[in-house]
Amino acid sequence: MNSIRLDDRDIAILATLSREGRIAKTDLAARVNLSPTPCWERMKRLEKAGLIRGYRAEIDLNALAAHVQVFVTVELENHRAENFQIFERIIARMDEVTGCWAIGGGYDYLMQVITGDIAAFQSLMDGLLESRAGVRRYYSYIVTKPVKETAPALALLKG
Repeated sequence: MNSIRLDDRDIAILATLSREGRIAKTDLAARVNLSPTPCWERMKRLEKAGLIRGYRAEIDLNALAAHVQVFVTVELENHRAENFQIFERIIARMDEVTGCWAIGGGYDYLMQVITGDIAAFQSLMDGLLESRAGVRRYYSYIVTKPVKETAPALALLKG
């Protein structure tokens, strides 16, 4: 947990930026009811504290190219620290894996994979099974349509 103290305006800045990363600084300041200079200073403080890790464009993959998105649960053969480290190093080098989380309760990891088609996904998984990653088994869940994708409700997280 970060030790920086946040007030309601800091949360409002973070929430606005998480929804609209390219918002003009003057528009951001107006939305959070600050003048531009204090808003800019707060934003820089939040960046320096590591709360803002970067700014990205949200790409509409459907408009860009045909693709398949798959969520994969993974169970490793062994559960020593070294096994987790090997798996994580291998996954870090796989561009098709766009998200990977260590999880508790039955499986070891949840991965988000995006490939051009099912054959490319299967080839990726075959390669993973043949590697030193130590995968015992995996289950694939193909995304048929997005239902909800939003930034987190940051105001609900403020303690």
